[in-house]
This record gives sequence, C-alpha cells and structure tokens, in this order.
Amino acid sequence: MMYLNDIAGGFFLVTGCLLMLVAGVGVVKLPDVYCRAHALGKAMTLGIIFLLFAMGFLIEEIPWSKIVAVIGFQLVTIPVASHLLCLAAYRRKVRRWSGEGWV
Repeated sequence: MMYLNDIAGGFFLVTGCLLMLVAGVGVVKLPDVYCRAHALGKAMTLGIIFLLFAMGFLIEEIPWSKIVAVIGFQLVTIPVASHLLCLAAYRRKVRRWSGEGWV
C-alpha cells in the first residue's frame, strides 16, 4: 500500500509541476493580458490542485479534509482573480491581440 501512495504522489507531483511550467511559459510567451490571464487561470489552478493531491499522498500527517478545503479555496479564488484582472484591463481599454494584429 505504501508503494501505491508513492506512485500516486509522484504522478501528481510531476503532473502538477508540468502544469505550473505550462502556466509560466504561457505568461512569458502569450501576447496580451487576456491570453496570459487565461493561461494562469487554467493551468495554475490545475497545477496547484495536482500538487496538493501529491502532498496528500506523500505526507501522511496532513488530513485530507485540510487538503480538500484548500483545493476548494483555490477553485474559488484563482478563476475569480483572473476574471477581475481581465475586467480591469478591459475597462482601461488595454489593446488585445487578434489574428490580424493588435486591436
């Protein structure tokens, strides 16, 4: 049973790190604030959730109720913050990128 926890924890740890890497690359490479916020809102949320699952499997002292509470908090706050960032950029009339160029 211990090996199963280590395998699951390792899988979630590697997957979470890869998703966080994708979010970082998205912030650096994407052209405008709207695309960057989308990359952060999706990949960062999933990356943090996977890392929290890995923590639950690998550290036995942490109760799963705390991990579920933190995951719920992340699911509520990160997408809302991403949306508010885009709303602030939209209200300030920040230009956005389209297929033809900057709009």
